[in-house]
Amino acid sequence: MTGWRFRTAIMFIFLTALLMSMGALASLWLSSGWYVGAGVMFIFSSIMCLISYYKSKEIALRMNHAKIINEQENPRLYKLVREVAERAEVPMPDVGLCISSQPNAFATGRNPSHAAVVVTSALLDLLPDDELKGVIAHEMSHIKNRDILIMSIASTLAMAISYVAHYLYWMAFVNSLDRQKDDNNSTIILMAVAIATQILVPIAALIIQLGISRNREYLADETGAKIIDNPLALARALRHLDDSIKRINSSISYHTKAYQSGTTPAFNPADEYQSAHMWIANPLTGKGSIFSNLFSTHPPMEERIARLNALAYGSNPWY
Repeated sequence: MTGWRFRTAIMFIFLTALLMSMGALASLWLSSGWYVGAGVMFIFSSIMCLISYYKSKEIALRMNHAKIINEQENPRLYKLVREVAERAEVPMPDVGLCISSQPNAFATGRNPSHAAVVVTSALLDLLPDDELKGVIAHEMSHIKNRDILIMSIASTLAMAISYVAHYLYWMAFVNSLDRQKDDNNSTIILMAVAIATQILVPIAALIIQLGISRNREYLADETGAKIIDNPLALARALRHLDDSIKRINSSISYHTKAYQSGTTPAFNPADEYQSAHMWIANPLTGKGSIFSNLFSTHPPMEERIARLNALAYGSNPWY
């Protein structure tokens, strides 16, 4: 587990350094000291991370149409969450339910004392208790390992970097127009830097964010399997989720019938790209977009299942 924490820390350092470097570049263009922009970007990112951290639970629940329920509303789900929380030695989280056509689950909250585990109605219908417990254990692992904090910060930093890169592009564009009459070569260089910043920097930030997300998914699989002492149950659950999500996303009949009848289709996590990284299984799987696979926040499902199977038979594929 120490190796995962080290790699995650390195990725955060790169994200922060990237953002501060962009601030320093902006200061140089404005003929100010580089440290001014770097300091401003550091303070700006810190404020955004704090807001994201304290409001992450409310935002996630609202974005994914989830409702916090009590034990009387779903005794089966409550019982399994309580059992897994006790085994994981974490406080009992809030239990949420999302009425959805897609089987999936996610965890949210700023720390183990202010967390929630949310599952979709389709997940409850699809999985037997042992597999459902494996899914809950995976989400409980995110809570136990404080992955929600990590991913909230990573997502916020990546978003900030994209906005700043866009701002730098227009700043360079305006400066190039001012210099065009005096120095044509300087204008060409400035525009080249601006275009490179606009294209390459957000991609670099996204790749780093994806690396953090995929690392945490592997770690949650490992920790969750150990919590319930049943890696095969989680592996079977992931297989059922992957097959079901592919089938739902590759078919348009559900949405077509809903729109033709004038009714609103049930919520599908595949419709919310910005929250795709939160779910245990990639909700975009099967949509047919090359970018949804290339820039997936989740590691390949086949690799996750293979690692769990290997763990069940005595090897540790995470190290």
